[in-house]
Amino acid sequence: MKRGNLRVLLGAAPGVGKTVEMLTEGARLRDEGRDVVIGVVETHGRAMTTARTEGLERIPRQRVEHRGVTLEELDVAAVLRRHPDVALIDELAHTNAPGSTNAKRWQDVEDLRDAGIDVITTVNVQHIESLGDVVRRITGVSQAETVPDAVVRGADQIEVIDVAPQALRDRLSAGFVYPAERIDAALSNYFRLGNLTALRELALLWLADEVESSLARYREQQGIDAPWQTRERVVVALTGGPEGDTLLRRGARIAARGAGGELIAVHVSGQDGLSSSDPSLLSAQRTLVESLGGSFHTVVGDDIPRALVSFARSVEATQLVLGASRRGRLATAFTGPGIGAAVIRESGEIDVHMVTHGEAGGATRLPRMARGALSRRRVVLGFVVALIGGPVLSWLLTAFHTEAAITSEVLGYQLLVVVVALIGGIWPALFAAVLSGVTLDFLFVAPLYKVTVADPLHALALGLYVIIAILVSAIVDQAARRLRSAKRSAAESELLATVAGSVLRGESAVPALVSRTREALGAAGVRLVSPEGAVLATDGEPVRGSEEPDVRVQIGSGPQAVLEVHGARLDASEQRLLGAIAAQLSGALENAELTEQARRAGAIEAADQVRSALLSAVSHDVRRPLAAAVAAVGGLRAAGERLDPADRAELLETAEESLGTLSSLVTDLLDVSRVQAGALAVRLEPTDVSSVILASLDELRVTPADLELLLDPALPPVAADAVLLKRVLVNVLANAQRHTPLGTRIALSTSELRGTVEIRVIDHGPGVPPDRLGDIFLPFQRHGDTDNSSGLGLGLALSRGFTEGMGGMLTAEATPGGGLTMVVSLPAAAASVTDE
Repeated sequence: MKRGNLRVLLGAAPGVGKTVEMLTEGARLRDEGRDVVIGVVETHGRAMTTARTEGLERIPRQRVEHRGVTLEELDVAAVLRRHPDVALIDELAHTNAPGSTNAKRWQDVEDLRDAGIDVITTVNVQHIESLGDVVRRITGVSQAETVPDAVVRGADQIEVIDVAPQALRDRLSAGFVYPAERIDAALSNYFRLGNLTALRELALLWLADEVESSLARYREQQGIDAPWQTRERVVVALTGGPEGDTLLRRGARIAARGAGGELIAVHVSGQDGLSSSDPSLLSAQRTLVESLGGSFHTVVGDDIPRALVSFARSVEATQLVLGASRRGRLATAFTGPGIGAAVIRESGEIDVHMVTHGEAGGATRLPRMARGALSRRRVVLGFVVALIGGPVLSWLLTAFHTEAAITSEVLGYQLLVVVVALIGGIWPALFAAVLSGVTLDFLFVAPLYKVTVADPLHALALGLYVIIAILVSAIVDQAARRLRSAKRSAAESELLATVAGSVLRGESAVPALVSRTREALGAAGVRLVSPEGAVLATDGEPVRGSEEPDVRVQIGSGPQAVLEVHGARLDASEQRLLGAIAAQLSGALENAELTEQARRAGAIEAADQVRSALLSAVSHDVRRPLAAAVAAVGGLRAAGERLDPADRAELLETAEESLGTLSSLVTDLLDVSRVQAGALAVRLEPTDVSSVILASLDELRVTPADLELLLDPALPPVAADAVLLKRVLVNVLANAQRHTPLGTRIALSTSELRGTVEIRVIDHGPGVPPDRLGDIFLPFQRHGDTDNSSGLGLGLALSRGFTEGMGGMLTAEATPGGGLTMVVSLPAAAASVTDE
């Protein structure tokens, strides 16, 4: 009997529409003439899901008694007896009640498939067994019900039922997923926007990996070796050298250019297990690869180019990143073009990137224009070649000497002079020329073993050696000078381009310019000193104040800063570059000063706004209760004994209420000044949230008819100051009371997720426009028309200041269905909390 097919509808979270899609597909198959039944569907009370079950035959569920409770499960035996073409089985990861045929629903599905029944089922990505740890880190929730990966991967068809995270939250807010009493808790915990986005990405990546595995199996079955470039896979070849970090970052940038790019690092070691690479560098580069989101591999092979290309093909690489060879030109001339050229020749359809690199700090140093075009190292090498090459050449020529070989012997010594001139320039070449002429005369010109100039032609030969040495050396010297000049010009251009762009980097421009100056000039230390002697920026080795700098450059005109260069002697060209750097530093300092002035002006403007608002509030809100108190006291004084007891009591009550309001306003003003001055005294200690909530409700005289409490009984203590937390809750609850319409209740809920405790105060009032949510926490801001008892608009500003002083956050969100939700987030109490 043919085994039934399995079609899995995979979702990122509850509510994305898996069950509705399953029922819709079942109805479509039924209309095509297939025999379709519902084995089990969990509607969760959703009207849309229930409506989609109409017209589809249902198999009655099996009733299982467990601890006095009747549970309904899939009746596998009944479905097998009915033996439809297609069975619709919801929630593949479900755990069956004790006493059922199988422990897991996916096992029931396997039984149905063994009987030849096709199954359409649903599962959320958080229930896939291999993803349990990842999901727990994302959501903070461990999944007890899981399904093995092999079961899902063994499906004939897998589809992702995808909904954008915000659209899912909107669906939840509208009541399409959970009943109203569960919406707020769900939005603030599992259904956070970040959680849904991460779960969505997890589902898509899991399916992408499954598709990739299926594609690999297909290509293996069909014998297809050529890579199919479905996405960018960048392989970075590491030698274990210091250039590895540069190559990895370049490879990561290449991989990031396209969606789904993958970074893979590989190191090839020899068959003998010996390696010239630095193990510590390779270990650090492995860590860097992992931090960049890539993977590290080691392969063994003596033919490094072939091993690299073979590995790249095995992982379906589209790009291969190599570092430019560290060998010199002489080594390249003797050993060939190297690994890079071989890899390019073998790579085929794989793109190869050759990345240049340099030692840290040395790559940006300007080449020195010394008196001699050739370096001292090359001159010494020229003398060494002359001293070693001369005797070796003489030995070879003596061994094969004949009377007719004099021409070859002359040309041999001439070749030696030319080689020495190419390597070391004029002085080693002259030394080789004289040495060659004397040796030729001593060993091969009669009379032998004597240095004599019997024939003028012999002197001419020696002179020609010297002339050839001088001419070749002059050409080499000129080429070296031009090369050095070209390198220096390129370095100067790069430096000037960097300097010109550094001013645009804002506050980092000055330190960047100072650092770049030290690197370019090869100085031991560079620092920028203000006219008052303060060090504005420094780079390099610490500079003692008593040391005199080698170079001092005035930055700008007048009493400006001074750039000091230590440990470098500069030529005229470098002095010119230093002048360009000084001009840019002047601009950078001026820009930094203007930025600071703008910042101070902004702070003054903000203070002026607060001051203006304070004066307006004082003139409006403080004057009214003060005037009322003065009038009441004046009435009592004027009427004296003529007032009846009722009028006297009313005037006293007015005075008391007005003075109480005035006292509260003054207290709030003082608290705001403390918060803004940073003088808020906070004592953090483990605090029971429930007790603080109850104390706040008592102070506001809130009754159960006015408030719905949804408190988590397992809520841990928070690290908070109980007095400040109470003030926060009183202010937030009072604000919610003022804006809650008659006939509706405020909701107060608590929850905990990954060490953060949230207290949510939910009202269903007029709400606040999204663009004004941040303004409600500013001092002296009040939403809508208010009466005299509303105060100065300091309550929420104080609440946010108090909450942040305790290390938490106070944020505002729109309430689903209308209104405002205030969220107080505080860290759960640690094992020990210290005073601050």
